[in-house]
Amino acid sequence: MFFQDQILGMQWLNTWIGNLLMALGVDTGSRWGGSIRFFLYDVLKISVLLCFLIFLISYIQSYFPPERSKKIMGRFRGIWANCMAAVLGTVTPFCSCSSIPLFIGFTSAGLPLGVTFSFLISSPMVDLGSLVLLMSIFGGKVAIAYVLVGLLVAVVGGSLIEKLHMENQVEEFIRSASGVDIESPTLTRRERLLFAKEQVVSTFQKVFPYILVGVGIGAVIHNWIPESWIETVLGSDNPFGVILATLLGIPMYADIFGTIPVAEALLFKGAQLGTVLAFMMAVTTLSLPSMIMLRKAVKPKLLGLFVTICTVGITLVGYLFNAFQFLFI
Repeated sequence: MFFQDQILGMQWLNTWIGNLLMALGVDTGSRWGGSIRFFLYDVLKISVLLCFLIFLISYIQSYFPPERSKKIMGRFRGIWANCMAAVLGTVTPFCSCSSIPLFIGFTSAGLPLGVTFSFLISSPMVDLGSLVLLMSIFGGKVAIAYVLVGLLVAVVGGSLIEKLHMENQVEEFIRSASGVDIESPTLTRRERLLFAKEQVVSTFQKVFPYILVGVGIGAVIHNWIPESWIETVLGSDNPFGVILATLLGIPMYADIFGTIPVAEALLFKGAQLGTVLAFMMAVTTLSLPSMIMLRKAVKPKLLGLFVTICTVGITLVGYLFNAFQFLFI
């Protein structure tokens, strides 16, 4: 498909890099040459897509500052409030650590705890950027399915936390804080474009090191680790592959843009689709640094419940995708 391969996937860039390396005397069929080609292609592709997507998403986000998002979510009740919070999470920052301050603000403002947790789960796991980048690598069906199940995990997880009435597990300084209801200033188009440009620079500076690390790991997996190893550990012959991938992802820290190159290489080497997606979800949602930050806002019991719900949900999603992998690949 031309749009997926040449526009989103930028296969023309891969071809151009391959021709350039061969002109410089680099054998792209060797391990080192293949690693260099993989690294240059993925770094350039992801960087271009990332800058474009940050600009677009930030422009949209300029219409949804925290106080306006709070008002929007406050109009809904029950499961619909969780759904709205999960959807709003798709147009917010790109990693869990960036989402936690907004989660604290929403909780301080008096929004239901389950609703704010639906936002907290959705924001790092699912965003418009991940949809486009996933489409560029895995195709439209996988990307849309990933986003839908991510939203489902966010809605179900937030709803469960709401049902358990754990408001007393939020730290006192957040519960006693009074929400300041500030009206959003009306921004001009020029101001929104300037805001989007500033977000591109700021976010790219934060994200780029993780892209380099993620693509570097992907290049090693893609060209140096034997396919049989990946198939043994994360392939269909290992019934615990999803659980292992989820647990391995939790202590790591990266946003989805740094995780996707690793997932791409794992899938190419024979890992199952659901196992790879479970790894991605665990890294973006349950990273250790974000859990340390979240512990400042909630007590251990609620933090443990959040981690348990997300881990179980991610694991179930992984097995579900593995069972129906034939529909996507």
